[in-house]
Amino acid sequence: MASVAFPDVQIRPIRPDEHGALGDITVAAYRGLEGGGDLGGYADTLRDVAHRAAAAVVLVAEDETGLLGGVTYVPGPANPYAEDLLEGEVGIRMLAVAPRSQGAGVGRQLALACVRRARDEGARRVALHSTPWMAAAHELYGSLGFARAPTRDLVVDDGVQLLSFVLDLDEDGAEGC
Repeated sequence: MASVAFPDVQIRPIRPDEHGALGDITVAAYRGLEGGGDLGGYADTLRDVAHRAAAAVVLVAEDETGLLGGVTYVPGPANPYAEDLLEGEVGIRMLAVAPRSQGAGVGRQLALACVRRARDEGARRVALHSTPWMAAAHELYGSLGFARAPTRDLVVDDGVQLLSFVLDLDEDGAEGC
């Protein structure tokens, strides 16, 4: 995928030399959430960007100061990072913005890059899961046209509830796409 330019921010695929930095950003972002302090073993999963990049597509946001955040784009249900994806769906996982850059629209740009990629690839829907305490993310997803899909909510092994959101790509939504 070609780089997507935004004012002062560029979205592009991650480079191997950036895996460690994005892992640190992702863990810091998740730990900074209300309710997200003790990540347990999930911190290792969040930090392992190299493994994600080998199996899925990892996009980063950067500006002249460096990396601002990243997201994992899951290209379909057969991918090892797929969380309950159905045929014709792609997923968004581990969207994270460095604490210093939160609230500046970086998460929106990363999510929009995933939606654009999904449209370009002919997907019919984008699906994702989020924890109940990720309220800012829920607002972002709603503003992009994602709808809650409670019948697809999950509870993971550690008892954390994951709320499901979906965006049908045959309908209007995801501003700017």
